[in-house]
Amino acid sequence: MHRMPAIFYISDKLMNFKTRVFAAVLGVSLAAHAQELNLDVYAGEKPNDIRLGELKDLNGYFPFAVPDSKEEWESRAEKIRRRILVSCGLWPMPELPAVNATIHGKVDREDYTVEKVYFESFPGLYVTGNLYRPKGKTERCPVALSPHGHWKNGRFYDGGLDEVQKQFRRGAEWDLVGGRYPLQARCVQLARMGCVVFHYDMLGYADSRPISYELAHRHREPRPELESENAWGLFTAQAEMRLQNVFGMQTLNSLRAVDFVTSLPDVDPDRIGVTGASGGGTQTMILAAIDPRITVSFPAVMVSTAMQGGCTCENATCLRVGTGNVEFAALFAPKPQGINPANDWTKELATKGLPELKQLYKLLGAEQNIEAYTDLVYFPHNFNHPSRQKMYDWMNRHLKLKIEDPIIEKKYEPLTEEEMTVWNDQHPSPEVSVEAEIELLREMAKTSEEQLKNADSTMLRSALETLADTSWDGIGSVEREEVDKTDVGNYWLFKDILRTSSSELPVIFIYPKNWNQKVVVLASDSGKDVLKKESGDLTDEVAGLLDRGHVVAAADLFQQGEFLNDTGALKQTRKVGNDRDFAGYTFGYNRTLLGHRVHDLLTLLRFIRDSDRRPKQVHLVSRDGATPYVAVAGALAGNHVDKVLIEDADFRFAKIRSWRDPNFLPGAVKYGDLPGILKLVESVETKTE
Repeated sequence: MHRMPAIFYISDKLMNFKTRVFAAVLGVSLAAHAQELNLDVYAGEKPNDIRLGELKDLNGYFPFAVPDSKEEWESRAEKIRRRILVSCGLWPMPELPAVNATIHGKVDREDYTVEKVYFESFPGLYVTGNLYRPKGKTERCPVALSPHGHWKNGRFYDGGLDEVQKQFRRGAEWDLVGGRYPLQARCVQLARMGCVVFHYDMLGYADSRPISYELAHRHREPRPELESENAWGLFTAQAEMRLQNVFGMQTLNSLRAVDFVTSLPDVDPDRIGVTGASGGGTQTMILAAIDPRITVSFPAVMVSTAMQGGCTCENATCLRVGTGNVEFAALFAPKPQGINPANDWTKELATKGLPELKQLYKLLGAEQNIEAYTDLVYFPHNFNHPSRQKMYDWMNRHLKLKIEDPIIEKKYEPLTEEEMTVWNDQHPSPEVSVEAEIELLREMAKTSEEQLKNADSTMLRSALETLADTSWDGIGSVEREEVDKTDVGNYWLFKDILRTSSSELPVIFIYPKNWNQKVVVLASDSGKDVLKKESGDLTDEVAGLLDRGHVVAAADLFQQGEFLNDTGALKQTRKVGNDRDFAGYTFGYNRTLLGHRVHDLLTLLRFIRDSDRRPKQVHLVSRDGATPYVAVAGALAGNHVDKVLIEDADFRFAKIRSWRDPNFLPGAVKYGDLPGILKLVESVETKTE
């Protein structure tokens, strides 16, 4: 158990007697003496806190630690799946109608057909693609979903004659047509093997509507004109606080693609595979991780402990905080998963990632269901013919296609762009415009707001834990170092350092010698200085609390006070070195500043609650700008805090106009803004300005 400062072990009667005598002899009030207080804990040094180090970015190191038991893994996997869904804006999953797809423009080939498909995954957001079907099948067919990745023009990709000749010479392709149109090649071959194949667009590519390619994948500059609470665009603080992002929309489209194929009468819903490379490999991993309908997965050139995906479409706020792509791939265990690395950021998979995946599959009794083709790492980033051959073998085995070895990728007649595109005079294309983008985001927000009106508090609190990346149970052990203890007449002043495995916190405890077993924690943008006036003596509020027998505590939360070395209150949060204006590049890998401050408050509260001599009551009070992080901490502390007092109940996250604002919290508006968060607080009192 944690040890509270020694004052807790003095007899209450003795304390009260000594205090009364002290006051009588010296003729002083029980209020604190008016004197300048030095509240520094570190004597001019900054805390030795690992959070002051470099921020993590997509090029960091993302190892996967295998749990010791199946039960431990199941608990961990549930949290990581929730993290993915929360980051996508899909927690809870939107209630959407059945897919109403338009299928037209059939192209007939000798042993397969290709049709054009489009449908709305959400009103105003379209899934577009081509549906390949084998001919001559009487039984239901397995499915192979095919997200394409970042090849130029996506589904319409044409590598050109010069490029395919280079691939041909290095042994990466065997046929000039198949090598020139490799995305079509894998769809044709899988159809010839007996699969129904849905080759669908990533957001902004080819026929995808209404978000443009340039916005979805090349966004760079801020768009301050789209930061209004009533009309906002992607990549703005308004969108991020509603968890609206390209990654989430793309993931929703993948989920709805499964809805579509499972609605087809010629499909076997118990045999659904997915395979893609690069950005398509990211979508393969994510879809397989969160959709239990997927039975076989083959992500190519993205499972890695190194670079996690450089595009805006592969990143989202909160997504990889404390996790990464190898663990995302692990979420598919124990189902069959083939992985293809290359001579890129995935080249070390054989020694970094694959051993851990094999260990997990073995733990789950399915070590035969994981395989990585590390013999192909001499090829650069690809989904070339040798890689496709590995994928065909994997799908044949685990979709039970019963094709005799060897599987040979045959020649085929490629589709023209006109034969592939879903839009024509009879099927006019929806617009791609800022207005359509705004309307889509607005409708998504309305749907989410309606769905969350009667949401379960447990679900909301779990979402909040993910957004802040902290929780009461997740704080773990808190150790105390007593730096200084001063007898100041009618109270004791302790300077302490509280440590967890990932943080360090300078704290001031002020104990009256007539302690009533109640503790008040004051939080403020000024950190510990909330305890004193500009003149240096204790504030009237603190003096009054001490007179009534309350212990008063305050800390410099992360990037306050001694964390800053007197440089003043932080006006803007740190960011990673990436020069593109996207919150996901920073807060997809790092806890937000508000999350750090919530973590610190929970650390302080947990230390107080877990002490040997527990107080009867603990109150948490916001002062001077602390309302947002006090509210979140109060919601996550639950019944461990007896009362939360909110000074500025008029605060709204929706008023924030930059994702670098110190109070920025992804998803805060989606989950009800301050009023919604305060509904999760056990007991709260509010004050408006």
